[in-house]
Amino acid sequence: GHTTGPSLNNDKLYKFAYSAEVYVDRVKASLQRSAGYRISSGVDVNLLWRNPDNDDNQLVKITMKDVQVENVNERPAAKNIFKGKSTEKIIGKEYLEALQRPILIELVRGKVKTFYSYQNEPGFTQNIKRGLASLFQLQLHSGSSREVDISGKCSTTYHVRQDQVTKIKDLDSCEIEKKRFTSHSRILDVSTKATSATVYVLEDSFIKSIKAEENFVFVVNYRRRTGAKIVSKQRLELKSVQAGMGLIAAKQVTGVIKTLDPSYVAMPLEAEPVKSECKKCPSLSEHWQSIREQMHPDKLSKPEAAKSFLSFIQNIRKATKEEILKIIKSENKEFLPQVVDAVTSAQTPESLEAVLEFLDFKDASTFILQERFLYACGFASRPSETLLKSLTEKFKGDVASQEIRETLVIVMGALIRKLCDREGCKLPAVVEAKRLILNRLEKAKKDDNVQMYLLALKNALLPEAIPVLLKYAESGEGPISSLAATVLQRYDPSFLTKEVKETMNRIYHQTRKVHEKTVRTTAAAIILNSNPSYMEVKNILLSIGELPMEMNKYMLSMIQDILRFEMPSSKTVRQVLKDMRAHNYDRFSKMGSSSAYTGYITRGPDVSSTYSLDILYSGSGILRRSNMNIRVFDRNTELHAIQVVLEAQGLESIIAATPDEGEENLDSFAGMSAILFDFQLRPVTFFQGYGDLMSKMLSATGDPMNVVKGLVLLTDFLQEVQLQSGPTASAEFMGGLAIDISGGMEFSLWYRESKTNVKNRVAMFVAGNTEVDSFFVKTGMETTLETETALDFISTVQFSQYPFLVCMQMDRVDSPFRTHMTKYESLPSGRRYTARRGKAATLAGNEYPLHQENSNMCKKVFGAKSDSAGSWF
Repeated sequence: GHTTGPSLNNDKLYKFAYSAEVYVDRVKASLQRSAGYRISSGVDVNLLWRNPDNDDNQLVKITMKDVQVENVNERPAAKNIFKGKSTEKIIGKEYLEALQRPILIELVRGKVKTFYSYQNEPGFTQNIKRGLASLFQLQLHSGSSREVDISGKCSTTYHVRQDQVTKIKDLDSCEIEKKRFTSHSRILDVSTKATSATVYVLEDSFIKSIKAEENFVFVVNYRRRTGAKIVSKQRLELKSVQAGMGLIAAKQVTGVIKTLDPSYVAMPLEAEPVKSECKKCPSLSEHWQSIREQMHPDKLSKPEAAKSFLSFIQNIRKATKEEILKIIKSENKEFLPQVVDAVTSAQTPESLEAVLEFLDFKDASTFILQERFLYACGFASRPSETLLKSLTEKFKGDVASQEIRETLVIVMGALIRKLCDREGCKLPAVVEAKRLILNRLEKAKKDDNVQMYLLALKNALLPEAIPVLLKYAESGEGPISSLAATVLQRYDPSFLTKEVKETMNRIYHQTRKVHEKTVRTTAAAIILNSNPSYMEVKNILLSIGELPMEMNKYMLSMIQDILRFEMPSSKTVRQVLKDMRAHNYDRFSKMGSSSAYTGYITRGPDVSSTYSLDILYSGSGILRRSNMNIRVFDRNTELHAIQVVLEAQGLESIIAATPDEGEENLDSFAGMSAILFDFQLRPVTFFQGYGDLMSKMLSATGDPMNVVKGLVLLTDFLQEVQLQSGPTASAEFMGGLAIDISGGMEFSLWYRESKTNVKNRVAMFVAGNTEVDSFFVKTGMETTLETETALDFISTVQFSQYPFLVCMQMDRVDSPFRTHMTKYESLPSGRRYTARRGKAATLAGNEYPLHQENSNMCKKVFGAKSDSAGSWF
């Protein structure tokens, strides 16, 4: 009774039956239909030596016999890949011999102190034996400790009740070398859960039976039905106890081993890394040739493009720099941008070296490739410090195109934020890039340079940049002031200090100087979005009625949207509205066409998404700013999926109208700015200056201007898992997006009408592969999900009368949605079992509802249009 570990009787041979099973399936599926396999064998256990000075120090010999491999579930003969094959045929003679060679374990107080096996045995068979040896490790009193077994060094808790011991292993705490990477955004990532429990039943102070089970679950956060589970079970049952050989007399373990077989060596009990080689895998260039046609620019908004993009990335990740360069250098200019997207998204040291060697930033003729490379860096799911360092060096060097120079620093901002989010803020490259942006912004004299560094901060969102942003928001000129305010708007409200709110109040109420409408409305949005006080809300409401005509209507619309959509500040707004000075007919009946509206696109159990559309006009009926946002939320986080902002100013002279207060000297300008998956892209200018405007108007074809086109890696998740029974498993989920966003602005002076159009074309493909890999059999499940859609946002303005007519439309076309699942078991010989299921549906297209006033106006606009058909400039 004094031992603290199980004790074997002398001169006895314990005969056990052992089985190890693995299952792979969908998360909620029952195991009866899963893919998987079972290894079963007899196990002989006998005591070789007991320490004469310590009964609780034992050397035990464990031997596997009569190994069998079979299906884990009953299958008809035609679907059984093991049918008619002997174990030797399945595993291979050399491997089977290695598996059946005995191992020795030295137990001290029930814990495995040393694991002895033969050197130069295949890693796979050693791991199966390690999995078996780990089962013999247990303690006979309740409590927790850190212990080493096949899974690494893990926190383990024991619960003891009479002859039953339960061992719970915290798999998240295990220290073991395994490959793992995750996506930057939580919403686009994969959640994991791992559990492990082993139940021992004891008899006569030794093991009667053991049941162990491990579960690994992986789910895609934005669609939790897309996921997989791996279940690993082990069983060991005592069948008989027979007379066995006597003990070996020795003072020390080393003496026993010399007597028994000097070839035994002490080895770690922790699993050794193993990887099966891929036979008959195509080379990188063969793979590229097979998918090349799907990557044609005309097919870039199709799911097939995203699917090919993902498989190409997987192959690039296994390739050398030379193989990658060979493809880049031999491809023509139609396909090269897509190759650059994929090579950059692969994010391996080899792929980065290859693309940087190929691109020459001193050559303006490869502008498109440079831009695609930089955007792919901005979307990087797990950027490295090396990448940021390389971009910083390029920025300091010669860059032929000013636009690429701007894009470089904007992307550096995005990388700073992503590295900081992963506790990398103190890395030398991050510190240097932050200092470079902040110092150069301080010294910048030209507006273009100031804007460039402000855009970099819009991605970096550095807390230390807030004072500089306040300075530019309050005292900068029009566009700079407006940009600085939108940068502040992207910060989490927790960063917006008392000083920030005071500055925003001064801007909105024009305490120190006259500001443009765009800056004032952004300042109001920041105040209302960051837990405003009663007085702040009251002052904003009291200002409605004293503002320029269209701004009155816009602010009113913003307040109504807060109430209707139950935004966080709606409670305070309702309190203020009880005061009749703030809430009266005069204030709430202002005319105008500007508006703000928020609605749901989807509301689901996993994620919800909202769209918001706000439009601000100048008093003469010309668009000042339209802002469309799509945000995705789950229970904990938010992702700014898309923002498209169209801005125009100084266009009153075209229709001989009077500009609004504070906007008399603005240069003619129209442009577009976009945020995609939390990453601010470089803005696009439609025209700058009156001369440019007139030439564009007279030569305008009405064709939209491309803002962003390309392939983006959204979800990038890989986790390798060491199973307790010996095999390694891996779960890999990748999500790719093929995207094409364009926008245009048209005028017809003849019909006194203007039209803006933003087209978003997207296709998405998600692929998951969960696999358990034993050298002689692979089993797993592949899941795919694909969809494509197009979202159009059109606003038509007729300014032949006041209030002018504005009709906004937000339309989505029919969206096909397909899911597939394939479960498989395969042998190296090529024999394979597969079970497939698929589902297809179409999400009907619809026109998203905006406010009632908009619907009434659209009827008027389209009623009037049918009377006067005509062409556009």
